[in-house]
Amino acid sequence: MTRLVLASASPGRLKVLRQAGIDPLVVVSGVDEDAATAALGSDVTPVDVVAALARAKAEQVATAVDHRVAADCVVIGCDSMLYKDGRLCGKPESIRDARQQWQSMVGCAGELYTGHCVIRLLDNKITCHAAETAITTVRFGTPTPEDLEAYLASGESLRVAGGFTLDGLSGWFIDGVDGDPSNVIGLSLPLLRSLLARMGLSVSALWAPNAGN
Repeated sequence: MTRLVLASASPGRLKVLRQAGIDPLVVVSGVDEDAATAALGSDVTPVDVVAALARAKAEQVATAVDHRVAADCVVIGCDSMLYKDGRLCGKPESIRDARQQWQSMVGCAGELYTGHCVIRLLDNKITCHAAETAITTVRFGTPTPEDLEAYLASGESLRVAGGFTLDGLSGWFIDGVDGDPSNVIGLSLPLLRSLLARMGLSVSALWAPNAGN
């Protein structure tokens, strides 16, 4: 039985997988994202950053899962950031930061980058590794000042990349996306399907073994 392991504490990623028929084992990595990003230096692209963080999370969890799980599993690591005006935006550190972020996004568009890293474990050994980044353009609407303040007061903006999410309260303020919507939530189902296929795994084969154990 191939177990799917999600190396993330993101409720959005967990929700995407569950709605797609898979209830993964969640093992949160201990990766220091700020330190890992700083170690990359300044001359890096958005793809470099999210790919490196996704890989670090997947590799850390791949070495930490229980040996019974590592006998046959797939570990998925992801990292998402919004790229706008030449700047990568992760989770806002404060309500003030989130407010400034939203004020810069109103009526504009940005690109949501999500790095994906998939590691296949068989008999407690890594047998395959695949990684890629998905990019989706997000078009932001114009919430009223009252609605924006109410949203900020909810605290949701502090828990998600770019200070927004498509499947939460801020979904009211997103006019549309160009590309894969699941990528905006934090995990691209089409890309993950492709990465799993490279490892000889079909999506349907994973449904039953990961249906809420």
